[in-house]
Amino acid sequence: MTISEAVKSPKQADGGAHRAAAGASVIHAQNLSFTFPAADAPVQALSDINLEVKRGEFVSFIGPSGCGKTTLLRVIADLEQPTSGAISVNGGTPEQARLDRSYGYVFQVAGLYPWRTIAGNIALPLEIMGFTNAEQQKRIAKNLELVNLSGFERKFPWQLSGGMQQRASIARALSFDPDLLLMDESFGALDEIVRDHLNEQLLRLWAKTEKTFVFVTHSIPEAVFLSTKIVVMSPRPGRIYDIIESDLPRDRTFDIRETPKFLEIAYRVREGLRAEHSYED
Repeated sequence: MTISEAVKSPKQADGGAHRAAAGASVIHAQNLSFTFPAADAPVQALSDINLEVKRGEFVSFIGPSGCGKTTLLRVIADLEQPTSGAISVNGGTPEQARLDRSYGYVFQVAGLYPWRTIAGNIALPLEIMGFTNAEQQKRIAKNLELVNLSGFERKFPWQLSGGMQQRASIARALSFDPDLLLMDESFGALDEIVRDHLNEQLLRLWAKTEKTFVFVTHSIPEAVFLSTKIVVMSPRPGRIYDIIESDLPRDRTFDIRETPKFLEIAYRVREGLRAEHSYED
């Protein structure tokens, strides 16, 4: 999947042209199901999903491998179409949200082009969308600063660590100023030390941008640390087993992971996964 595929057929000159009002529903899924067609037998990935994500929330999807977390993210992004049920993004269809550039998508791997500099990679969606060179340079500088990569614009991806590459990928996804950032296990391949550091940076980025984040993860501590809402999913076909509203303070440091409230939420997530036999086929 390339950036051009994720933002194809743009209709407007800037992202976020249809921003949701504060507290308004950004994503609303009702009785949503999805089945992959197959020659031998169809595979039902999602079943009867009901979910609301409001503007400014940080929502994490957590569940076992194969439970449909990524599929649900792809349905939100209009990269897959539901088999039944309904979903709206920013009050319209996922297709319209894609055409309006309402979201940025950060994949499991950074997906940076090795022959382009970091600035060149961030500029790619801006080039596709027809931004002027002056506006491109302005946005590149702004988003490199947001992800703490100022000064690395002339480096190539192979000259950066894995964590830095993912930060560059986030800067690329934010370059056209979308309302919504969709992240699919973007830190899953990184070691724990780097992952912790990026979690802290991601929270600061969320606070600075005031955007809506939807994040897929397998890590209970990561989901609890980052989220205002945690969606616990069952094994295939993926259903929502529990939705946990977190009342942890928005301004968080890793010290919070030792607090009774953090441990209480983590316990509820873990019990939800166990209750649904998360690690059985």
